Amino acid sequence: MTVTAQLCERIAGTDFDDLGTPAIEAARRLVLDGIAIAIAGTKEEAIHILAAHHKEQGGAAQATAIGNGFRLNTVSAAALNGAAMHVLDFEPMWSPANHALSTTLAGILALAEARGASGREVLTALVKGVEMQGWIRQASGQFEASTSRFHPPGAVGPLGAAVATGHILKLDPDQLANAVGIAASRAGSLLANAGTMTKSTHCGHAAALGLESALLAARGFTANVAVFEAAQGYVPAFYDDGFKIEEMLGFGRAPFRIVDPGYAIKMFPSQFGTHFGITAGLELNPQIPDPSAIRRVLLTAPVMTYVNRPRPTKGLEGKFSLQYTAASALLDGKVGIRTFTDARLGKADMQDLLGKFDVVLDPAIPGRFEDMHVLLRVELDGGRVLETRCNGPRGKWGTPSISEAEHLIKIRDCLATRLEPATAEHIIELARRIDDLDAVGLRQLLQLAGCFA
Repeated sequence: MTVTAQLCERIAGTDFDDLGTPAIEAARRLVLDGIAIAIAGTKEEAIHILAAHHKEQGGAAQATAIGNGFRLNTVSAAALNGAAMHVLDFEPMWSPANHALSTTLAGILALAEARGASGREVLTALVKGVEMQGWIRQASGQFEASTSRFHPPGAVGPLGAAVATGHILKLDPDQLANAVGIAASRAGSLLANAGTMTKSTHCGHAAALGLESALLAARGFTANVAVFEAAQGYVPAFYDDGFKIEEMLGFGRAPFRIVDPGYAIKMFPSQFGTHFGITAGLELNPQIPDPSAIRRVLLTAPVMTYVNRPRPTKGLEGKFSLQYTAASALLDGKVGIRTFTDARLGKADMQDLLGKFDVVLDPAIPGRFEDMHVLLRVELDGGRVLETRCNGPRGKWGTPSISEAEHLIKIRDCLATRLEPATAEHIIELARRIDDLDAVGLRQLLQLAGCFA
């Protein structure tokens, strides 16, 4: 059997009873995180544009457009909701780096609502979709942005989404191989679009294209069922000779990747590499009596050219600026959704500090999130110097995870952007026991998350 065939046998043979308590608990937390950040994401201009676009296209009203108060066909709902889950750059980070939540959960929820699936099926599908993406990323050997040809969620997300939604559709191994083959032809996304509205669609389109691939395979549509091994297939198109195809056969071996290495919950809505500088800046902020006394700031970081943006021109671009994110922490003592507005970027104190900010990209510092660090040095008037080293934000792999209480602060902040407290608490209560929900309960959860008038 080919690796693709063996992999699809394992995927199709995995069910809820195989997950285990740690994976179920981790998946519950992800569902709540995904719904909350999607609701908050609908306040963004990019989602306003996408919502108007998808609504205009029409089609059967099968699935909730989260936070938008209307319904779409399943594929469009997956595209819009996936973009909303990613637009704030607030979803959890994975090891190796990827956005595995928006690319899978958006399609799962849309299809589960339309087909009357239970919460248990949602959790199982999510674990399987995350597992698929994680093993492709692991096999790739491309662990740093400088070695990636494509933005990871666009490259692996469609395949993970096909696997996840294939579970809801109960695809057999042969149908699943076709779904993966179809999805492989739809993969791709460019890192050059980081800092633009288009980046959010990398995840939304991955969710939608994976879902559509599974739907087509369920109808008998075919593709190359050995797409990983094919000479002109998925692997040579997206990766180099370092891709270790057999590593993907780790799929489903306990513990699942949703547990080990697991994920890092984001507490700041920006690119994960910037969280190192943010954390350092928050540490130094209380020691700065007056921000106007800052004479110079030096941040030493790994070679991460796509987040070396000395002068972002939009608040959105600031999410991908080592300079802006660390400056925000130094000035404000906090970094949240409102940090990344054009208004905050344009204020005089921010523009003044950005002019004093230098970044050195040091090739001696590893660029992989698991191993990297940053050094932050702040020189003040009078010659006083503040310095710190940050090995990573709280919750990074190898450190204690973000507590449930801390996570709920983030969740409630996100839900409060659109919902009254009682509705927000109802969503939290349902999502935290999603595996107990039948089809009616799941639809109730999505009705609440839809923000229908």
